[in-house]
Amino acid sequence: MCGIVGAVSQRNVINILLDGLKKLEYRGYDSSGVAVLNKNKELSFYRKVGKVQELSNLVENKNVDGGTGIAHTRWATHGEPSEKNAHPHLSNKVAVVHNGIIENYEELKHELISSGYNFKSETDTEVIAHLLDFYLNESKNLREAFFKTVKRLKGAYGTVAFELNNPEVLITARSGSPIVIGLGYDENFIASDQLALLNVTRKFMFLEEGDIAEIKYNEISVFDVNGKSIERDIIESNLKENATVKGQYKHFMEKEIFEQPQAILDTLAGRTLDNDVLVESIHYDAKEILEKVEHVQIIACGTSFNSGLTAKYWFESIAKVSCDVEIASEFRYRDFVTRPNSLLITLSQSGETADTLAALKLAKEKGFMATMSICNVAGSSLVRESDFSFMTKAGVEIGVASTKAFTTQLVCLLLMVTAIGKVKCKINTEKEHEIISSLKVLPKQIQSIFKFDKDIAEISKDFSDKHHTLFLGRGEFYPIAIEAALKLKEISYIHAEAYAAGELKHGPLALIDEDMPVVVIAPTNELFEKLKSNIEEVKARGGKLYVFTDTESTFTDEENTKVIKLPAVNHITAPIYFTVPMQLLSYHVALIKGTDVDQPRNLAKAVTVE
Repeated sequence: MCGIVGAVSQRNVINILLDGLKKLEYRGYDSSGVAVLNKNKELSFYRKVGKVQELSNLVENKNVDGGTGIAHTRWATHGEPSEKNAHPHLSNKVAVVHNGIIENYEELKHELISSGYNFKSETDTEVIAHLLDFYLNESKNLREAFFKTVKRLKGAYGTVAFELNNPEVLITARSGSPIVIGLGYDENFIASDQLALLNVTRKFMFLEEGDIAEIKYNEISVFDVNGKSIERDIIESNLKENATVKGQYKHFMEKEIFEQPQAILDTLAGRTLDNDVLVESIHYDAKEILEKVEHVQIIACGTSFNSGLTAKYWFESIAKVSCDVEIASEFRYRDFVTRPNSLLITLSQSGETADTLAALKLAKEKGFMATMSICNVAGSSLVRESDFSFMTKAGVEIGVASTKAFTTQLVCLLLMVTAIGKVKCKINTEKEHEIISSLKVLPKQIQSIFKFDKDIAEISKDFSDKHHTLFLGRGEFYPIAIEAALKLKEISYIHAEAYAAGELKHGPLALIDEDMPVVVIAPTNELFEKLKSNIEEVKARGGKLYVFTDTESTFTDEENTKVIKLPAVNHITAPIYFTVPMQLLSYHVALIKGTDVDQPRNLAKAVTVE
């Protein structure tokens, strides 16, 4: 959720901190704050409700100067968005920022109040500041006090602190919430995401679970929870700094929709040869693992869960392997049965989704044959904790409403399905070639959808005064309808539901009237005639229909029915293809309604807490 930036340098770091916060604003934007300490031990401390620009405006004329600092952009968990609840939090001799949730904060708070500490906020983070100050009074240095503090904390946290009397040291801990250290020349940095630091360094050290690190401008020391010194690899980032720039687009979401053809090309690169899937591109011993797979269990949240639902149809119809898909927050809290030779697949854009990580840890204790992550961030927790990973190559995704991460997940999943079908001899060469060739032409086919952008923008006007929308699909297009409904509600705040079209008579027909738009995903496939019957049921009850179909269909515009006919594509890749017009529809509706497209209210990009 929230974003952290820290720096220890010989130069003034205020602009580095503010620039880093702006790049992390997609992670949290209720409030923000900064604390900077100079060599004379003078503290500059500012907090502001709202976007990071509000903080920048506040600091602009304040003459802030210092080489050590921490900054934070907040997505509220404990306590409403307010200046008093914004980070950093101070306690006598220390300043602290924190991502995550301290589960035992009430217990610690009562203990600290009885020790004479006054709480000024409603946050769980303030207990870290007071606890650190408390232990500093009985410790020889900040590091010793920090170790004592961390041992008292229960929950998920990435936290950074400094001591007001020691201007050249930052200390940080990682437990369930990502922390990355950026290495510079006579300066070092800390952030919750390397994106924040790309303009000052390309060298990064990713802390692992339980790590504690002490950062000075010329030295980095990493320790385990027992205080033993440990080494962590230094990785050179290949991320592009301009990935965080909108360029010619109004919003990151718009940019990311239009980047999908390239993202799919990048995801396919090196994973096929001619029209064959390269099984070893998944993992060096993938063939040996996949031959044994008798069942696939997919765990994910949000948009990633919807990609898993889509893939279930492919696993069972193409690879002939049974597949179950479950929301991570449900899976981790029930007594499930592990199937024999079951492959666990976790899906996540960030690789830091708290429920998915917790479900993975639980599953590893339950006898799964192997665990695999499909993820967009190479250094993430999910990737490191899985037996092997299959990376989407979507590039940086800033918009909270996921677009290219979803379509590239589907590409990876279809490659996985093809690989399993191939090694288990469930598909023949002809079928394999059909799948791979259809994937290869998909980027160009998606590019053709953008020619319909103005048509989709035009029909989006009909949604501007609506409060509810229904999405319908059948077969593997039902999960695409679910994803379409999620996009619309995320960024336009219109209540939207998705139903399998065959379920209309089992309840949803009661909702149909002239004020309820019904969006239908209707490619010409084996369920087309069935879907036409469902559409007639809606028309007979006065519903307003918006049908997204292809050029082979018989649908035409008529009263209360608007049709967008897209070029026909292979039925296997059609679910990925039809996702894109749904994204464009949601985007244009949100534009008309004037909502914050990239940072919709109450939502954050990476959900790193329960």
